[in-house]
Amino acid sequence: MTEERPTEDRHIPVLRDRCINLLAPAIEAAEAAGRTAVVVDATLGMGGHTESMLERFPKLHVIGIDRDQQALALAGERLAAYQDRTDLVHAVYDEIADVVEDLGFASIDGALFDLGVSSMQLDERDRGFAYSYDAPLDMRMDTSRGRTAAEIVNTYGEAELVSIIRRWGEEKFAGRIASAIVAARAKQPFTTTGELVEAIRSVVPAAAARTGGHPAKRTFQALRIEVNEELDVLERAIPSALSVLGVGGRIVVMSYHSLEDRIVKDIFAAGSRSSAPKGFPVELEEHKAQLKRLTKGTEVPTEQEIAENPRAASAKLRAVERIRATMDGARS
Repeated sequence: MTEERPTEDRHIPVLRDRCINLLAPAIEAAEAAGRTAVVVDATLGMGGHTESMLERFPKLHVIGIDRDQQALALAGERLAAYQDRTDLVHAVYDEIADVVEDLGFASIDGALFDLGVSSMQLDERDRGFAYSYDAPLDMRMDTSRGRTAAEIVNTYGEAELVSIIRRWGEEKFAGRIASAIVAARAKQPFTTTGELVEAIRSVVPAAAARTGGHPAKRTFQALRIEVNEELDVLERAIPSALSVLGVGGRIVVMSYHSLEDRIVKDIFAAGSRSSAPKGFPVELEEHKAQLKRLTKGTEVPTEQEIAENPRAASAKLRAVERIRATMDGARS
């Protein structure tokens, strides 16, 4: 069931001010150079971060990307007053470079990634992302295509289920859970989140649930990642954004679990160090770092930021600036 509250009342952007402050120098530098700054909101959601950026920078142009058509529609309503300074595109965020090129922009000045499931997706009961109430077992961010979570739990072999629950959910009871799923579906296929929660609850020790949160939390995370291929997409998305990021441009990423953060950390670290061979006497231009890290390791939300939006509690923030064009003709 869709809520009737205005979009702006249903979504408080996570770490809004901190993210925009990190992007601001790149936007201001573009404006100082007499050109329109372009920022990609790679995970538009309901448009909260984009709305705040457009309000703060009256000449800014934002490309908003989301794979969720419902989110795009809601964001379009919220951002109607800025339609001359926005392009809202139905795409997956690993398609950033193609989207930017298709819209006719030579490069971008910034990109913002707010990873994971959105507030709207959690709040919309019929999407099946939440384990706290019964709903169809779907979990697709783009409901127009792809496998549902029900298809996965009803068709994957037990070993395959163990693998994804352990790898993507970091769940130590993956074996027990997969076995329970296979046993339950032999009697009747899973169709709802409630049925899956009951199967999980039946094999996760009560003591573990008391200390580790809801017993289905990690399995639902694993299924959501598998359904939407989130980590594979992320591994492609950051390089895609970097390929169209101009010198002086910035990328800001918020992740919500260690698997996402590790991918972002590794890509940023690789671009932030010299590629010169060990012991090489002179660092050639092509070996110099292309990125400068703007955050010291992972930054986490303050108590005030968590109070403003409790969903920020698990956020991990990283940001970089491009300081050198690549040798293959990348943007400058």
